[in-house]
Amino acid sequence: MSEGSPDFSKGLVPAVVQDSETGEVLMVAYQDEQAWSLTLATGRACFHSRRRGLWQKGASSGNVLDVVEVRLDCDRDAVLLRVRPTGPTCHTGNVSCFFTSTHQTDGAPPSPEVAAELFATIRQRLAERPEGSYIAGLAERGVERMAQKVGEEATEVVIAGVTRNRQSLVAETADLWFHTLILLAEAGLSPDDVWAELAQRRR
Repeated sequence: MSEGSPDFSKGLVPAVVQDSETGEVLMVAYQDEQAWSLTLATGRACFHSRRRGLWQKGASSGNVLDVVEVRLDCDRDAVLLRVRPTGPTCHTGNVSCFFTSTHQTDGAPPSPEVAAELFATIRQRLAERPEGSYIAGLAERGVERMAQKVGEEATEVVIAGVTRNRQSLVAETADLWFHTLILLAEAGLSPDDVWAELAQRRR
């Protein structure tokens, strides 16, 4: 086995699946050499289980995982698949299989987790357009209305900042970020694209 492949000498290796745009962990499964090779050959996540044997995620449901990047850990006994999911990953219909919390500290979850979950929800609402959804309703009015909302919320942020209204500044900034995420998703972009641009500017 080459250094660019997992070490299968002890059997199956765990494969962690992560959304390449939001960073959210979607699922964990296992791979053998055949599943690993097929994943690389097809560009879609394939796995192995002792019950099902070789299987491709989404082969029957259509909720496939298109692989964007593959990483190995330092010991080559675990795989990270960074993917672009089509539809929900979990068989329950949830975006991620990790939706059950067993322990939560006081206060809000960490910011990256909130942002990842929010952006995943926005993309799902834009794709499925469920009845009664604010995001779906905004999308029906077109990109011009989406952009207009960003402008309106930016103005509210300016007013809150100038008047030194701290509570309003937090709330209006949240509205601005929310509508900006919608506009990014509609354009086929993600927060990762913004972070990449900011990384260029820090040099």
